[in-house]
Amino acid sequence: MHGGRDVANDASTVFDVVILGGGSGGYAAALRAAQLGLQVALIEKNKLGGTCLHQGCIPTKALLHAGEVADQTREAAGFGVKAVFEGIDINAVHAYKDGVVSGLYKGLQGLVASRKITYIEGEGRLSSPTSVDVNGQRITGRHVVLATGSVPKSLPGLAIDGNRVISSDHALTLDRVPKSAIVLGGGVIGVEFASVWKSFGAEVTIIEALPHLAPLEDENSSKLLERAFRKRGIKFELGARFAGVEYTETGVRASLENGKQVEAELMLVAVGRGPVSSGLGYEEAGVAMDRGYVLVDEYCQTNVPTISAVGDLIPTLQLAHVGFAEGILVAERIAGLKVVPIDYDGVPRVTYCNPEVASVGITEAKAKELYGDDKVVTAKFNLAGNGKSKILKTAGEIKLVQVKDGAVVGVHMVGERMGEQVGEAQLIYNWEALPAEVAQLIHAHPTQNEALGEAHLALAGKPLHNHD
Repeated sequence: MHGGRDVANDASTVFDVVILGGGSGGYAAALRAAQLGLQVALIEKNKLGGTCLHQGCIPTKALLHAGEVADQTREAAGFGVKAVFEGIDINAVHAYKDGVVSGLYKGLQGLVASRKITYIEGEGRLSSPTSVDVNGQRITGRHVVLATGSVPKSLPGLAIDGNRVISSDHALTLDRVPKSAIVLGGGVIGVEFASVWKSFGAEVTIIEALPHLAPLEDENSSKLLERAFRKRGIKFELGARFAGVEYTETGVRASLENGKQVEAELMLVAVGRGPVSSGLGYEEAGVAMDRGYVLVDEYCQTNVPTISAVGDLIPTLQLAHVGFAEGILVAERIAGLKVVPIDYDGVPRVTYCNPEVASVGITEAKAKELYGDDKVVTAKFNLAGNGKSKILKTAGEIKLVQVKDGAVVGVHMVGERMGEQVGEAQLIYNWEALPAEVAQLIHAHPTQNEALGEAHLALAGKPLHNHD
């Protein structure tokens, strides 16, 4: 216990907010609540920062950047640079990754301590609508925020052994680059690890039951990603349901319902993440739940007035920045500030494979469903017409979805570094910008950012560097 008073010897203390879980949603709620003058207790059984910092966003992106450096080294001759790619030193890669995580972890610990938050290390359990039991003591608050996060899921009957059949947690600490790998699941986690391992030199096959990779994205983005993966030599089986896996002398053999079989050294199970809620006292306290998720209203409040929930524990987008936003919203609501519900369509989404897939707003298919086929207009700008993308030798496209004579309701981008362009895209969507309004803005040249401007020029009826 550190960062605040010793609550072990002060059972009479009643906090304004007791937060169970110190991941993105939990610590954001704690920091904002403390900033607003509330007394806060933050309880975490593992490490402050949760999945995002230790097993998710940060370490995976460090691996992806190492893979990008490997690819750049292989392709250096194409830029007139003499370089020899000798291979991957996986121990050094992990040292780099762990150094990034460690620096951020220390900074976060200092931040929590500086806000005078009472931080308690231990496994907490909700004991009433206003209390959490941890380390043999009861921590009481006027409000409780549940933020216990998520863990990797598997399929019924599919055992993850941590050796030949692994989860993303195991993949992050793997002591070698596998010669070959099967990735079960073509969503965000699956395509990111497929991208890393291919960059590191592995042969990779993705198995996805749905018709496309990155199935939640606009179909155009999925097809562009599939084209890029084919070019990179990443194999995939789409619309292929998994039937089972068996061990072989050298690894594993996955069977599909269509009769196909795929062999590899190991298999990564990347079929999503499920909420951590079992055995934590939520049902006993009367909290409404569904399939392990805690149900909340648009203000992240449960059916129990004193209990709120945020992050991967509730059925919203499983993104760290969504957890941040939900945590801040709850803290401000508890502090009595006026808060605005989150528009989850307006949240930027990025898949950090190579090439990156970034989007905000709704897909063309969703727009047609909402507004009608004849009320939806789209425009595309190919990155081949963008000077900076040409310099980087990246391929891809920006696609805009507009309600006819109205605002842009979807921005969908594929290409290297597109995640860095999604900031302006979210302003365009959330401020309900008209194409003509964005077309008036001058984007710096040569940047990839101007590709977003060019797409809006096209949608406004005055294309510059693309064909009509």
